[in-house]
Amino acid sequence: MANKKILVQWIGHSDLRSLAANSSANRRDKILAFIGGNVPAVHDLGPTKTLLATQKFDEVRLLTNYPPDFNTWFAKWLGGNSLVREVTLSKPTDYSAIFQIANRELESLKSEKDWVESDLCLHLSPGTPAMAAVWLLLGKTRFPATFYETYGGESWITDVPFDLIDVIPEVLRNPDIHLQHLAAQAPAEIEGFEDIAGESRAIREAVGRAKRAAIRSVSVLLVGESGTGKEMFAQAIHRASNRRDKPLLAINCAALAKSLLESELFGHAKGSFTGADTDRKGLFEAADGGTVFLDEIGECDLETQAKLLRVLQPITGEGPAVRHIQRLGENKDRRVDVRIIAATNKDLFTAIQTGEFREDLFYRLAGISINLPPPATEKPIFPKSRNASWGY
Repeated sequence: MANKKILVQWIGHSDLRSLAANSSANRRDKILAFIGGNVPAVHDLGPTKTLLATQKFDEVRLLTNYPPDFNTWFAKWLGGNSLVREVTLSKPTDYSAIFQIANRELESLKSEKDWVESDLCLHLSPGTPAMAAVWLLLGKTRFPATFYETYGGESWITDVPFDLIDVIPEVLRNPDIHLQHLAAQAPAEIEGFEDIAGESRAIREAVGRAKRAAIRSVSVLLVGESGTGKEMFAQAIHRASNRRDKPLLAINCAALAKSLLESELFGHAKGSFTGADTDRKGLFEAADGGTVFLDEIGECDLETQAKLLRVLQPITGEGPAVRHIQRLGENKDRRVDVRIIAATNKDLFTAIQTGEFREDLFYRLAGISINLPPPATEKPIFPKSRNASWGY
């Protein structure tokens, strides 16, 4: 029995222009006012409808950041039972956001029980070059796929003549060469990291890795001894991110009792415990749109770890920093968009083995892990930031 063929792709401007050509004047004008460009000939079906007219797929998933009514019109015009996945994408050239959306969609497919009996198909023609580049990256690595292209009413399978397996042995032979770009600049030369002192290769590599982490919204785990400047790195990552104009709030997980830590993180409802005279926002709500820094995360008790894990679970169809939290004493989910930076001087791998720290929480926190060199390696120790919003 043949495998199930699953097509995943973006809807692009060319698709909507072809829709406009086959729509009423009012609908056509509304579409073109939004995307611009000229109306093609009626027989020009656009990349998506051309592919579906010339190739057979068992399931079709369409990613789109267009208005909902456009998506409804397009799906109806296509016919069939295409699944439209509406996503938020501020710029169609944002590689980071495109990667996160596409990776999340393919991860959801991979988690389905019939994945092993499915063939993934990716359509490169619709959308922006950034979208096509991300499909190529994912389809040649984590999610092996067959690539399709369309033009002039025809479609074909595109052979992409490279695999990372051809490149990886070379990288492994001399990995230092491929990490040199991380150490190319001193901290003072990188926007957001100017306050970090040190010129060693170890500091340069840590800053280079932190700079790359800053442009994404994934969680970051900072690991290092006391005095290595974990707080300073957290501040720098926030300043270098697109969240710089939103709050950066911090909490020391080791400094509060379990009963207080949960309320500080998630807030509480009036009457939820003795002394809770009013409703109160927690750290996550107060930092909405910005960053939360969880210092000494390794000191959290297992019950608090379980609650943090729930908050850090990814939400289907949302970005990596979108969370659902519940105030203490409430059953209502509240949606927040908060990037997490955590820090510890503890050996979390040993803590996992001894049952003191949850392995699943570790992997939620360590979207990107950055090891900071010990204080003896760099002098002076990092100064306090001039712009931090510490405490809550």
